[in-house]
Amino acid sequence: MSLRAKGEITGVGEATLNGQDAEVVAAAKKHQGLVLGADASSPDTLFQTLPFSTLPEAAFSSAVMQAIWDIAGRKTGKPTSAILGEPLRTRIPVYANINRRTLDRTPDGFATSASDAISAGFSAVKIAPFDGLDPENSKLEAAKFIDEGVARVDAVRRAIGSDTKLMVDCHWRLNEMSAQCAMAELAQFAPHWIECPVDETVDNIPTLLKLRSAANSHGIRLAGCETMIKCEGFKPYLAAGAYDVMMPDIQYAGGPCEMLRIAELFDLFSVEFSPHNPTGPIAHAAVLQICANVSNDVFLETQFDESPLFDELVSRAIEPISNGWALVPQTPGIGVELNQTLANELNKTGYWSSEKSDREST
Repeated sequence: MSLRAKGEITGVGEATLNGQDAEVVAAAKKHQGLVLGADASSPDTLFQTLPFSTLPEAAFSSAVMQAIWDIAGRKTGKPTSAILGEPLRTRIPVYANINRRTLDRTPDGFATSASDAISAGFSAVKIAPFDGLDPENSKLEAAKFIDEGVARVDAVRRAIGSDTKLMVDCHWRLNEMSAQCAMAELAQFAPHWIECPVDETVDNIPTLLKLRSAANSHGIRLAGCETMIKCEGFKPYLAAGAYDVMMPDIQYAGGPCEMLRIAELFDLFSVEFSPHNPTGPIAHAAVLQICANVSNDVFLETQFDESPLFDELVSRAIEPISNGWALVPQTPGIGVELNQTLANELNKTGYWSSEKSDREST
């Protein structure tokens, strides 16, 4: 999404929501009147008027806020991090999400992707190994899928060694029983965390508490809450103590300022701030600016080698990962320019509508 302020300054924001792009476009068309003619110099006022009732609305509104803060940086000639506050760091620790890149879903295929990520400069990886598993599976069916997933984790652990952080994303595919079984099996591979084991609803918080206790007993963190919207979405899980790590996404959590407020909230509950960030280069650049200003520990997700479009969609290339760190862009705004010509061509070919659903692809 591009927004143009008075004086011909254009800012960009990413509104990717895999599998729901049409709904995001519909939300943008419905609510564009809230943005047209708005005062770009008053982001907080605009934030209060934007809709966040659904994920598509939140994706639209969060992209608007990214673009507004991009404009703010460009107007002053400073990186957005310097406009948001006093930056505390110029580089961010990151890990590679290798799931969508791994087309060969055998254990060897996962191991190869993990090794490639380490060779490319990452020092930690995350995999989603439980293809086919569903919360409604019988105990016998679940055991089969869990065994297949454990074999993939085993192969990756052997490929990257015992000292490299390894995260396991379950994509809400488990129920309480299968999650307990999976964690017991995975403990031997010392995962840094297990992510999104079961559906995240307020009614499921008691189950999450049991699973966090079980994970911690194995020396494993429990992570989740990647689809929550604004501070309010996280509060029930924080109050209950459901997770060790929470994963707000700049694309629907509310944009830059709300992400910083979320980080402050996490700090009050001693919860690690680890943004969900498996998508495009604009969101990646924007969240790097935010992470520069977060006072508590940060560990940022990054998509790895899924498509050359990650670099081609922006005309100012993002610096490559080195030794597990990503540099925060220091050019004005969030630090990248959208290649509008390429974006228009992709839109004409229907590229965006071919994306998989969020549960399957992130």
